[in-house]
Amino acid sequence: MTSGNEALKGLLPRMAQLSSTLSRGQLFETATATAGITLERPAITILVILESAEGAMRVGEIATRMQVAGPHVTRQLNALEKRRLVRRIADPDDQRARLITLTPEGEKLVGRYLHVIDGWFDQALTGWSQADQRELVHLLGRLVDDLSTHLNTIDGGPADQ
Repeated sequence: MTSGNEALKGLLPRMAQLSSTLSRGQLFETATATAGITLERPAITILVILESAEGAMRVGEIATRMQVAGPHVTRQLNALEKRRLVRRIADPDDQRARLITLTPEGEKLVGRYLHVIDGWFDQALTGWSQADQRELVHLLGRLVDDLSTHLNTIDGGPADQ
């Protein structure tokens, strides 16, 4: 049985195609090699999340954005902290809690990675207007947020919990 919403017909196949495009072959390996980075995908994901945040974050917030359990993030953060790419700071609202923030070295590293990735998107979307590019980012963010919220009500929370 299919959805009665004809406007969304074909969305799932296109999303699957996008997912395959982004995860195919050696794209991650090519991006990290080009940027001179020797980190695994989960570690890079954490750095990207921290870079895009509006300040330091709690482990649970990072885990929610990654849709994984907190211990998975904690293991990655411990390794990133040893490499001096992130640091833990006191939460001003709760001195018992710690927040995670990028170090200057972490900012430089994730900046190199994002420069490579952003270059790929810039080249792929060169024929798009700035307004279309902003609308894409807005709508994709909205889709991810709304779909994640809805799916969390179905399965009881983020993946791996």
